[in-house]
Amino acid sequence: MLLLTFGTGVVDAVGYLGLDRVFTGNMTGNVVILGMALVGADDLPVLGPVLALGGFMAGAALGGRVLRRAAGAWTGLTTALFAVVAVLVLALAVVLFAVGDHPGRWVEITVTTVLGAAMGVQAATARFIAVKDVTTVVVTSTITGLAADSTLGSGKGGGSGRRVLAVLLILAGAAAGAALLRWHLGAGLVLSGAVVAVATVVGAVHTTVAAATPAPG
Repeated sequence: MLLLTFGTGVVDAVGYLGLDRVFTGNMTGNVVILGMALVGADDLPVLGPVLALGGFMAGAALGGRVLRRAAGAWTGLTTALFAVVAVLVLALAVVLFAVGDHPGRWVEITVTTVLGAAMGVQAATARFIAVKDVTTVVVTSTITGLAADSTLGSGKGGGSGRRVLAVLLILAGAAAGAALLRWHLGAGLVLSGAVVAVATVVGAVHTTVAAATPAPG
């Protein structure tokens, strides 16, 4: 889940900086941009955020429907959904490399819509796995939990290391995505797709090994 959080940072940097200021993972950002755009603020886009939001919801709905039949947190269905995300992101990277650094308006919109759908699938699957405060697409709840449970808050602690890592990794992903834009628009998606693929393989192998290991006693 932490690897996927890093990948989301990369994807959102590509979407916002390279594809007309559209978030494809952070839907809160998209909704805020859309609200400002509707009153003509700073020539912000309207169509892109709307389609990315619609794609995200469609992807999340698909993930939820598929996982209705899942018998555990990580099963073959989980692996298949994450694999779909990896394939979609890598395929979009190929598209961007094919059209060059300056894709047309409709290419940008198509890419952000499909990316939104991929991130929706990822978010729904991560929600099903339910690692506390690691949604993979946003870190607002993670930061809230980190501060609320800190010594300055309730003092409960617990999970602080994981929360800090999630925040740092989405930050690092955004930085990596922004840096890769200097090379090519599709480079960040190659990195993000590869990260999702690695996370998928690690999760699938871990589950297979755990299932094959006899319970103690």
